[in-house]
Amino acid sequence: QVQLVESGGGLVQPGGSLRLECTTSGFDFAGYDMDWYRQAPGKQRELVAGITRSGTTNYADSVKGRFLIFRDDDEKMVFLQMNSLKPEDTGVYYCHRYSPPPEYWGRGTQVTVSS
Repeated sequence: QVQLVESGGGLVQPGGSLRLECTTSGFDFAGYDMDWYRQAPGKQRELVAGITRSGTTNYADSVKGRFLIFRDDDEKMVFLQMNSLKPEDTGVYYCHRYSPPPEYWGRGTQVTVSS
């Protein structure tokens, strides 16, 4: 069955870096567009970054220039490199398979940016 498993979250000080990983299985990863969402406490889930099956990327304005999304089709993984982290980046980060349908979500990994 389709599985998306996030890892790499944790506690980091402002200005620090983290790399999130999404390990997938159960589908032809190279044929799907993938993205990362996050949800802060008391807020709606929001798109952070996306990458198409051809490698085209897009980013939320709030993370442009600080975050990088990339994928390894051989390993069936998608990554989110997060630099210059800010307290407002705190939240649960979710890996998401969005196109073609149906959509699938991982269970998320917690990122906390605090001194």
